[in-house]
Amino acid sequence: MSTKQESKTTVSHLPEHGPIDENGREILLQVKNVDITFGKGDDAVKAVKNASFDIYKGETFSLVGESGSGKTTLMNIIGCLDQPTSGVYEFSDENILSYKDRELAAVRSKSIGFVFQNFQLLPRATAVDNVALPLSYAGVKPKERKERAFAALERVGLADRAEFRPNQLSGGQKQRVAIARAVVNEPKILLADEPTGALDSKSGQQIMELFEKLNEEGVTIVMITHDAKVAHRAKRVVHIIDGELTEEKEEEKDE
Repeated sequence: MSTKQESKTTVSHLPEHGPIDENGREILLQVKNVDITFGKGDDAVKAVKNASFDIYKGETFSLVGESGSGKTTLMNIIGCLDQPTSGVYEFSDENILSYKDRELAAVRSKSIGFVFQNFQLLPRATAVDNVALPLSYAGVKPKERKERAFAALERVGLADRAEFRPNQLSGGQKQRVAIARAVVNEPKILLADEPTGALDSKSGQQIMELFEKLNEEGVTIVMITHDAKVAHRAKRVVHIIDGELTEEKEEEKDE
């Protein structure tokens, strides 16, 4: 009986805080010496090579690379959607690679907010019901779900579109709904995959301004993108080329 209870606790919650580095920053997640290889023998392809980096609480971090560079493969590791061939991945000082599928699903549900290029909204559901979906999975009662979903829409400036369906919204508005859905559970990290890729330049600019606002409110944001301009809106920029990572220095970002 106690074993089941311990497992349930692990599934429900990561530790509230991660380790503190020598500069007093809280390390939210750590990737250490990660390799990701597809195939075997002569057909083996190493998509990510010896990747190591930390992401700190409250920062904006971008991983930028061309199609086929390995950025999406690495994003799937960060998002607990896949496992590396070798290496270490720690989230809030927990060894995520030791987690079972059910535990990983709970981490994704409670601790990671996902934003996708193509929004991934339910077409027949209203904006507020789309936003409330993670709360439904988390077992939140209907009245509280509605209240929290509406508050999340207010947070992204879309409260007046709460009862609209996706086909009644512009691309930028759909992405705002998706962002509201991503933050409604107050996750530890917001993971955005090509968040402006399906938007025109004006809408993309508005979405980046919204990310900056959320970051000022304390949201940790990780962006995966091929767009250097989008990437440089983050405080830290890491390039991935043929599976290898290089982090920009501050003076390189300012040039």
